[in-house]
Amino acid sequence: MGADAKFKRILLKLSGDSFSPSGERGISMDEVVHISGQVHEAQRLGCQIAVVIGGGNILRGSQFTAENSVVHEATAHYMGMLATVINGLALQDALEACGCDTRLMSAIKMDGVCEPYIRRRAQRHLEKGRIVILGAGTGGPFVTTDTAAALRSMELSVDILMKATRVDGVYSEDPEKNPHAVLYTELEYTEVIEQGLRVMDSTAISHCMEHDMPIMVFNFRKDGNILRAVRGERVGTIITTKKVPPRDN
Repeated sequence: MGADAKFKRILLKLSGDSFSPSGERGISMDEVVHISGQVHEAQRLGCQIAVVIGGGNILRGSQFTAENSVVHEATAHYMGMLATVINGLALQDALEACGCDTRLMSAIKMDGVCEPYIRRRAQRHLEKGRIVILGAGTGGPFVTTDTAAALRSMELSVDILMKATRVDGVYSEDPEKNPHAVLYTELEYTEVIEQGLRVMDSTAISHCMEHDMPIMVFNFRKDGNILRAVRGERVGTIITTKKVPPRDN
């Protein structure tokens, strides 16, 4: 492992929104290339990286859950899972253009475009220095990609779950709506649940709390933040069982 890397293995959770400019939909390859460059820099430190992707830039299951929708809610969730694989294909090509060796794995079998997700195979890819992109969530409906990220973090024995967002960390309120919202640097899982802070869904937080999986939430749009996070520098918000003492950067 590179001398500067604090974490040997991480899981990076990217929302689908990170693949498009703010307020827009679809895939912007400029955005994907920007993220890929940051991930590549982090991997060069020797850190093993698995990535779980959302699909909200393409489709959100909630848009089909209205009472008058002819699409069953479970079907809508499957549609969203397929959207994450589309994002995974874009990320895979962008990472390989940077010189990374990658594997795209899906929880829903689709042999023509990617490998099926098998835990031991994913671990082996990581050990060989490949960036593993995990698509299709858990493969089942009614589960968010945040929960999928939490579950994969435990399965793959990562050191930390890193959630990349478009704000600087966890706030008391939505900072895009309230400019006076307070940014937390440290939180405990119970505080996140009790205060209803919108970080990840409560199921994902509960899984991480049960297995003592630390979560780091930070702004991926700031150049170098993924690299800083992997180095263990203070970026964004850290969520653990107990508040951690300040680190010297």
